[in-house]
Amino acid sequence: MLSGNKGEWSEIYALFKLLGDKQLFAGDADLNKVEELFYPIIKIIRNESGGNFEYEINRDLVIISGGKEELRIPVKTFTEQSAKLLSTIKGSTGAFSIPEIETFMNSINCSSLKAKSTSKSDIRIVIHDQRINQTAELGFSIKSQLGGEATLLNAGKTTNFIYEIESSSFSIHDMEQVNTLFLIRGIKMSRDIKGRIKAIFEKNGNLKFITLEKDIFKNNLVLIDSLLPNILAEIVTTFFTSNLSSIKDLTENINTVNPLNYDNQFAHTFYEYKIKRFLTDVALGMMPSKVWNGIYDATGGYLVVKENGDVLCYHIYNRNQFEDYLFQNTKLETASSSRHEFGEIYEKNDKFYFKLNLQIRFK
Repeated sequence: MLSGNKGEWSEIYALFKLLGDKQLFAGDADLNKVEELFYPIIKIIRNESGGNFEYEINRDLVIISGGKEELRIPVKTFTEQSAKLLSTIKGSTGAFSIPEIETFMNSINCSSLKAKSTSKSDIRIVIHDQRINQTAELGFSIKSQLGGEATLLNAGKTTNFIYEIESSSFSIHDMEQVNTLFLIRGIKMSRDIKGRIKAIFEKNGNLKFITLEKDIFKNNLVLIDSLLPNILAEIVTTFFTSNLSSIKDLTENINTVNPLNYDNQFAHTFYEYKIKRFLTDVALGMMPSKVWNGIYDATGGYLVVKENGDVLCYHIYNRNQFEDYLFQNTKLETASSSRHEFGEIYEKNDKFYFKLNLQIRFK
């Protein structure tokens, strides 16, 4: 029996919902449906363990091919099944099974919750773009608001930024003293990152960005923009030394401070432009642990399953809307400092260093 969380069942919901709607609606930066901007769906392609299965829309029927025989299912059946599935997802917690839905899935050659994929694309859709009168097969990554907040950039040792503590008087004793600061929440104890940075400043220390812990991620960032490591290092530092967490607020803050001393006399939006480019590349293919060649995996963009059941498309053909959606709907978050080994001062070659970590999640 299939079992999955809300996010995993949302992938099946998106399949059913889109086949029932027969079209893909665009969304704006505030997650509202743009009624006048939609793409008729020609077919959806799903990669199962048994191969590719195609769900082609032909008027009021969905023709399913790829199995032993061609199946013909009324479109309204997918509308009914999506409504049942949405209701069950909303009323469930943790990992759960839905026998009735699984029976229907089996009848349409859909045997797994998550389509087999080695890229960031969760679903492939052939759409007709009426504006240019062309048909295109596009890969989309699915993000769901029905479950917990999805991550855009997962934390790891790969996303650690290394800072040198600049100070003429900082000592081993100071290091040991700062490293004793912890936060206690219930029975859990974690490193007090903000408290430790404050203590470093109080001891006349300053954090100077040096490099990233892993060269692959550093070079991926440099490929996007040569100064992107420095810009993100400023954003990470600001997050850990202020009450700001949203990407938009953090970017606006460093735009005002202008730590890289860009020429602002003509009001160029240097930081916003570069951060939007970074978010887009992460969303569509770039991973911290793999060499990034600039080629997108999710060639279409994002599908967002909203709490009300709408499935909205953020299409890279509408790049400005896609970038605005990412920019306005993401935030930084503190990951596990013990698991990813950051937030503790260490000494090397008579110098003191401190690591901070970057993790980005949807709001």
